[in-house]
Amino acid sequence: MRDKTPTVTTAASRARQPGRSPDSREPARSPRVANQPADPVTHPPDVRVALDAFRRIVQALRAGRDGDDQGGLGSAQLFALQQIAEHPGASINSVAELTCTHQSSVSVVIQRLVEQKLVGKVASSTDRRQRRLVVTAAGRRLLSRAPLAAQGHLIAAIAALPAAERRVFAKSLGAVAQLMAPGGATLHPPMFFEDHPDGEHRPRAGKGGRRALER
Repeated sequence: MRDKTPTVTTAASRARQPGRSPDSREPARSPRVANQPADPVTHPPDVRVALDAFRRIVQALRAGRDGDDQGGLGSAQLFALQQIAEHPGASINSVAELTCTHQSSVSVVIQRLVEQKLVGKVASSTDRRQRRLVVTAAGRRLLSRAPLAAQGHLIAAIAALPAAERRVFAKSLGAVAQLMAPGGATLHPPMFFEDHPDGEHRPRAGKGGRRALER
C-alpha cells in the first residue's frame, strides 16, 4: 500500500524551489540593475512657485547690493543712510524701526557709517544726554548719486499686502526659516548682506577700479 502521508513544505524546501523566494509565495524578483536611475522625486507645483518668488526677491536684493555707484557701501549701509537722510535727527532705535531690524543689528551698521564720516552723532535739542543721527556733507554727496536701496522696496511690498495675507505670509515664512535653521539661527539676524559679525570689511572690485564693501 502506498504511503499517503502528506508532504510538509518547509521554508527551506520552498527556498530550493526554482523561481520562488524563501519568505514569499510570489516568484522571486530580479534585483535592481546596477546604476539604474531612481524614480525622480516630484514636488507639489506650489513649491516651484514659492522658490521662483524667492529667486526673484534675492535677485532684486543682489542687484541693489551690486549697484555700480554706491560709493563703496554695502546695501545695508546704504539703506540705513537713506533712512537717516529722510528722518534727520533720528535715534538708533528709530532707524531700527524704519529698517524693520533689531536695534543691536542696526547699531553695527550705523557705527560703520560714523567711522566713514557719512553720519554724525549730535546732542538732542531736548535732552543733551541723547544722541541723534544726521547725515554729513559727504553722506549727502554719496546719496545724490546712489540708487535706492532694494530693502525699501521689499518692506513696502510686504506692507502693501492685506493684513490677513500679511499675517499668513509672516507665519509661513517664519516656519520655513525655522525648518532651515532650527538650532543655528541668529536671534536677531543682521541686515541683508551685513553678515560678518566680526566686523571685518570684505572689499570687492567695483566698476572703474573702485573697491566696495560686500555685505
